Amino acid sequence: MDFVLLQSFDNYIDAHIVLGRMEEEGIQCWLKDENTITVTPFFNNAVGGIKLMVDEQQMEKANELLNQFQQEKKNKLSCPACGSHDIELIASRKPMNVLGALVTWLTGKYALSLENVWHCFNCHKEFKEPVAMDPKASDDV
Repeated sequence: MDFVLLQSFDNYIDAHIVLGRMEEEGIQCWLKDENTITVTPFFNNAVGGIKLMVDEQQMEKANELLNQFQQEKKNKLSCPACGSHDIELIASRKPMNVLGALVTWLTGKYALSLENVWHCFNCHKEFKEPVAMDPKASDDV
């Protein structure tokens, strides 16, 4: 049986959620480099994250399920300003973070990490937390 990469994850929580849902649907899969990234998270970029490996023969079905899972997750969260579901968690590009990184680089210290914020691609606002949709309310729609 040959396994191929379906998706790479930054953290083990998201990886295990998708792994469990895939296994529930009968997809044969496993997580590659999970222990390395979990124990030493600063290796994430060097290793390429936690990789969800899927049986090559089940790749098409797994890809369809992954798209379905991502759409379900996206539909549960919305922008607090405009209500759009077109949002994503990104590293902030705020000037203070850039200034802080520059100062720490000039003083020989390690650069400060960027702040993760949610960004709405509809109204272009950034916010700390999205609005979670009530699952009961979405069933009625």
